Amino acid sequence: MNRLKVAIVHDYFVQCGGAERVASALASLFPEAAVFSTVALPDRLPPAMKNTKITTTWMQNLPAMRRYYRHYFLLYPMAVEALNLDEFDLIISSSSGYAKGVKRNSRAIHICYCHTPMRWVWNSASYLKSHEHNPLARRMLSVALGLLERWDRRAAQRPDYYIANSKAVAKRIETIYQRPAKVIPPPIDVDRFEPSLEDGGYYLILSRLVRYKRIDLAVSACTQLGKKLVVVGEGPELPRLRAIAGPTVKFLQRQPDSVVNHHASRCKALIFPGEEDFGMAPLEVNAAGRPVIAFRAGGALETVVEGETGLFFDEPTTMALCQAICRFEQQRWDSTAIRAHAMRFNGTVFASRIRDFVASVS
Repeated sequence: MNRLKVAIVHDYFVQCGGAERVASALASLFPEAAVFSTVALPDRLPPAMKNTKITTTWMQNLPAMRRYYRHYFLLYPMAVEALNLDEFDLIISSSSGYAKGVKRNSRAIHICYCHTPMRWVWNSASYLKSHEHNPLARRMLSVALGLLERWDRRAAQRPDYYIANSKAVAKRIETIYQRPAKVIPPPIDVDRFEPSLEDGGYYLILSRLVRYKRIDLAVSACTQLGKKLVVVGEGPELPRLRAIAGPTVKFLQRQPDSVVNHHASRCKALIFPGEEDFGMAPLEVNAAGRPVIAFRAGGALETVVEGETGLFFDEPTTMALCQAICRFEQQRWDSTAIRAHAMRFNGTVFASRIRDFVASVS
């Protein structure tokens, strides 16, 4: 494995979420690898990649990329396919959209770590809904997503092997792409978090503020119950969330890791209200010894142990979440056991699993 010339390709570094942390972990695991991406904004890189040389594409110079990167969605396939990876023996793509579509030489092995099949294509109804009052825009978007779907079906056949971040995503890959996937959960930087005896008395959101993550449920529930809620994250939903929030809800927007760590170790619990492909935030807060209140769906089913590291609510409604918060406050939680659970997902375990998989196919 050490003799292989390795390339790591990530969709884009325009936000710093779970997928970017996985890309960073892969780059650390293969320190001699060349790293590629369509776009890399320096202030949006994971901390460990601040000094990493990243080869980008012509999209790096498009205007207002920071603000409009989602609007350029039809250009990413062309940019990814233009990357020249002929010299590499092993390609590892980190993809929730485009990176799996890279082209390579015939001798190279391509492993795709898939965070999810392209959400905006395969769950297009939710994206089209935002244009329901503009029939022309809705029609144009529908045609564009149809073109992207056809490209995605072709691109999905280019990797030799798939790794999925959860059983839920592996099932989705099999259903949509007709490809099997090995499940290797993403790495949790457990050592980054330290439990605290201090109780801040608030619930916590750690998330990009986009519609499908259902942050509105947490804001509405805590407003109705008069519970303190701290929201850390930024995104297009922020104005709408501010409009429905009461005085007990505080928006901090994007914060450095030190601030995130502080709040993770002092919150009453993380609220995780959307259906996620995996979701690293629950395990990160578990690493700080704090439990989770999660919607019973998706990756949370594989990371939350009900009654031990958190509890679930079953309906994506404000009322169901309010009831869950009330149940939560009647229980006692063992911070030591919660942190021990997070240790099962630490970076060392991830690295060992990735190395073993690469060795088995190369």
